[in-house]
Amino acid sequence: MAKLFGGSELFQRTYREGMGLVEEAASYLDGPGREQAKLLPRMAALAYAAESMRVTTRLMQVAAWLLVQKAVFEGEMTPEDAAQDKYRLGGQSVARSKPMSGSEDLPDELRALMEKSVRIYERIERLDKQLNDEPDVFEEEEDMVRSPLAAQFDQVEAFFQETMDKGLMRWDRH
Repeated sequence: MAKLFGGSELFQRTYREGMGLVEEAASYLDGPGREQAKLLPRMAALAYAAESMRVTTRLMQVAAWLLVQKAVFEGEMTPEDAAQDKYRLGGQSVARSKPMSGSEDLPDELRALMEKSVRIYERIERLDKQLNDEPDVFEEEEDMVRSPLAAQFDQVEAFFQETMDKGLMRWDRH
């Protein structure tokens, strides 16, 4: 089934959409997004940094998974190899984390990319589970095994949140 999936119309559409979204995000984040981020208030700028990193993480995981499926279809990789954990969709704890406080003030373009990246990530997650005969059940975050990347991301986010809170308190005193 995994070998056939790479040649399906569903895969082809998903591949085009996923890779197109990677290009769209890169174009935005390296261009207009960079300029928009400079104009944001401090809390929103912090949220911009965190959320753009999450978008990038989601899309890089999606792109890697799609390329593995394409390699299986083209005979460059066996379905058994592709089923190994190192080739499966990763980054669930980062990809599914809740938006940071201040993200409601982000530019519309970034918020749209956030939404699109979540949708395609969830779709790929379902496909990955189906191809590997796993139930399609989203686990609660506290039940998930968290990756080292997720733990580091949480530490960075907590540091910036604390810094912002202290900065806002100093600002309020003046």
